[in-house]
Amino acid sequence: MPTILLLIASNTFMTFAWYGHLKFKGAPLWMAILASWGIAFFEYCLMVPANRWGHTTMSGSQLKILQEVITIGVFLVFAYFYLGETPTWRVGTAFAMIVGAAAVAFGGR
Repeated sequence: MPTILLLIASNTFMTFAWYGHLKFKGAPLWMAILASWGIAFFEYCLMVPANRWGHTTMSGSQLKILQEVITIGVFLVFAYFYLGETPTWRVGTAFAMIVGAAAVAFGGR
């Protein structure tokens, strides 16, 4: 459970680092890059221990698949509340397929 919580927190930081600047298109690009780097530092401070601790019970491949599911989930919430974008049925279907891929990867555990 700590791994999942750390992955959620780290992905929240990374989502803001990658996409948060989209609301500030008037800011110079160099400023967006520097702000993104600053935010990404905190993402790494959470992601590294999440992966280190998670690897005691999961394979590297399982960690990556779990991280992708969390990344998409965090992004959907971010896009809806921060960017004001409502997911389409196609996005929902794609997300369901990714969750299905995770179920296959973790099957039998």
